[in-house]
Amino acid sequence: MAEGDFTKRKLWGGRFTGSTDPLMHAFNQSLSYDKRMYAADVKGSIAFSKALLKAQIVDEREQAEIERGLKVVETEWRDGKFIIQADDEDIHTANERRLSEIIGKDIGGKLHTGRSRNDQVATDMRIWLMDETDKVEGYLKNLLQVMVSRAEKEVDAILPGYTHLQRAQPVRWSHLVLSHAQAFLTDLSRLRELRPRISVLPLGSAALAGNPYSLDRELLRAELGFASIGENSMHAVADRDFVVEWLQWASLCMIHMSRMAEDLIIYSSGEFGFVTLSDAYSTGSSIMPQKKNPDSLELLRGKSGRVFGQMAGFMMSLKGVPSTYNKDLQEDKEPLFDCVDSISAALQIAEGVIATLTIHPDKMLKACTMDMLATDIADYLVRKGVPFRETHHISGRAVALAEQKQCQISDLSMDQWTSLSPKFTQDVMDVFNFEASVEKRNAIGGPARAMIARQVQVARKRITGSA
Repeated sequence: MAEGDFTKRKLWGGRFTGSTDPLMHAFNQSLSYDKRMYAADVKGSIAFSKALLKAQIVDEREQAEIERGLKVVETEWRDGKFIIQADDEDIHTANERRLSEIIGKDIGGKLHTGRSRNDQVATDMRIWLMDETDKVEGYLKNLLQVMVSRAEKEVDAILPGYTHLQRAQPVRWSHLVLSHAQAFLTDLSRLRELRPRISVLPLGSAALAGNPYSLDRELLRAELGFASIGENSMHAVADRDFVVEWLQWASLCMIHMSRMAEDLIIYSSGEFGFVTLSDAYSTGSSIMPQKKNPDSLELLRGKSGRVFGQMAGFMMSLKGVPSTYNKDLQEDKEPLFDCVDSISAALQIAEGVIATLTIHPDKMLKACTMDMLATDIADYLVRKGVPFRETHHISGRAVALAEQKQCQISDLSMDQWTSLSPKFTQDVMDVFNFEASVEKRNAIGGPARAMIARQVQVARKRITGSA
């Protein structure tokens, strides 16, 4: 290739007489990672050719040839047969170059009429992200279905509920599982709310000032399945809020994932023994044969930092970019691609972990201690007409007395109870029943069986979108 030909073969090469520094070409190119948008680029280009046909920029034969050639290009990518050339900067230039090789430059060269890579890349990203959002929603729904099913089936298991990692009150294992499901259900709602803001069509905005060919943007919107059209061409080519929102969504979802993973890591430890992870989601030690490490959960916890870092990094890249398109915006793809990959894998791994772990209800119940029913003692006195603030104090004195006597609170004698309050009668002993304690909490949102059933029903409606 002659001196300067490398530059001149680029879409923008006519302005330049010197050649591009090879290091600058490598620094500038994005094909190594944006090639994953090949199908979105082909889809957008076929739709654009139809708009060119309606505007009489191409005739029916030319449009048909463009569409045929683009489908060949897509097939080559899909089959791993696309040959990348040295001067292919990005997926857009690579596809257009190959299209002209297939159908000839006289026709292929018309495709970019009234279009810029600025509106093209923004369109491709939105098409790609809409498809990926649908997939991620599916993974999230699958995880939720598994969690809800376990909660429904394992409603008998009772374990300590913790605050500050200190035993607090008895709850159902199902209630714990559904507490995490609630966070993911909110993530599902947020993801669905994101889609209309992703589904805004930039195509037809050209570089920044719109196109002069009266291209039918409503035709483009309908062809590509967008919900709306970008109303301002300058904003449309530079808007990356949809990327930021997706990264923020992924960061929060992964935080929820990390918190669930942390619970299960603790509960799978020898000190707790509430759950055992399947071998499929555990690893061993290179030196200690007895070890069974919850690496799947630790990776889920760790990936949350990675996803958040990508989000924070891109926001810093975005914050100082002036109006319309600037090359800084090329920094949107790698964080987005990485976050989509990370959360897609994480949701599927989490589904597998939850589906296959084993719970140990006997160990859960054994971890419950009678002092966890101290609030129930206060409630007992409330039902006998004692103000709650006073009952709280009396219950606290009962706990202190049991500690002094080095016994369980349930082992206090009747004389000791009446010394604390004359309201105590023999039926105070009925308080010391974990199942009864949980069942008394039967208001909406509580851990009673009826409320677990309600939570399951509501969750399933939200998963399907019927609530």
